[in-house]
Amino acid sequence: MRREVEEIVSELKKLSFEMGPIRPPSESTSLLLRITENCPWSRCKFCYGTFYNRGKFRVRELNEVLHDIDIIHKIVMNIKELSKLIGGLDWLPNILNPYYLYGKGAAYLNQSEIKNYACLSNVYTWMLSGMKTVFLQDADNLTVKTENFKVILRYLREKFPSIERISSYARAKTAAYRKIEDLRELHREGLSRLHIGLETGDEELLRYVNKGVTVEEHIRAGRNIMETGIELSEYVMPGLGGVKYSKQHAINTAKVLNEINPTYIRFRRFVPKPGTPLYEEWKNGNFQLLSPHDLLIEIKQLIENLNVNSRVCFDHIVNPSIKFKGKIVPLFSQDYEGYKFPEEKDKVLELIELGLKIDKSLWVTTEELIEMRLI
Repeated sequence: MRREVEEIVSELKKLSFEMGPIRPPSESTSLLLRITENCPWSRCKFCYGTFYNRGKFRVRELNEVLHDIDIIHKIVMNIKELSKLIGGLDWLPNILNPYYLYGKGAAYLNQSEIKNYACLSNVYTWMLSGMKTVFLQDADNLTVKTENFKVILRYLREKFPSIERISSYARAKTAAYRKIEDLRELHREGLSRLHIGLETGDEELLRYVNKGVTVEEHIRAGRNIMETGIELSEYVMPGLGGVKYSKQHAINTAKVLNEINPTYIRFRRFVPKPGTPLYEEWKNGNFQLLSPHDLLIEIKQLIENLNVNSRVCFDHIVNPSIKFKGKIVPLFSQDYEGYKFPEEKDKVLELIELGLKIDKSLWVTTEELIEMRLI
């Protein structure tokens, strides 16, 4: 049996596929499959393409993506065979670790070994979760031709019948101008959910952060997606406008969300990221961050003006939290399904009122989050 295990492990060490650098927290156990590379815009002042190392955008060739799906299938089959030999998936971490695979610790892996290990870890995690969800990377997959996208979706589901949800990032600018029938076809082939960075619904702030999209385009994109039956996660960024734009950011973002009425609204506090223009503006004193209490007030204004049938989520560590006994304790639930609106709107507002009564010194500030490098 030892020889059989070593043969399978030797085969696994040769298998890797393309994975992008980021995915939403709600896709933490999803299979990651890269169908485009990087971001086609990379000019937003708060991001600037730094998550993708400002790499050039590229739509991957269809044969590249299908080949990666074949590689993933081989990894799955090898892991299943291993699990039979050693008595189940739960024992696999003893084998699928850097020491066993490469005879060295994670800190000493070379680039090809890092890539291979990341792929094996992703597939193993996916298998443990039931192989139900897939997340397609990178930033704007609606740039892929509809026919090619359909082939990818169909092939994924053919190879892995257990898949229940396929999600992807998309830019509102692209979604606003895709034909609704194309989106419907993608939904029929298995595209279940799209994640879009709204960030703000304030026209002036959109221009200031160089988002490259208008309020009208955001609304059009969101409505198009919701009309097709595809679930929509819209991300909003409290604090993005700093002190100067805070009130209009909150009120106008709520207005846009009311117009779209997305499936999910996900909050992500703005944290300046090194290498971006907004980080430099903050460092130079030209951008004033909100205090924790002012951030809560902004969120309160947004929630008060929100009239949607959505799930409102605070599923990220950067959202309002306090320091308690050496730990970071979030004010809101970090559950991926969040709070059901309008039923739980008052509950969220009550939590905000509770937060405003907590001493300012106990809050995790944005400046502290910058030091922690959590974004």
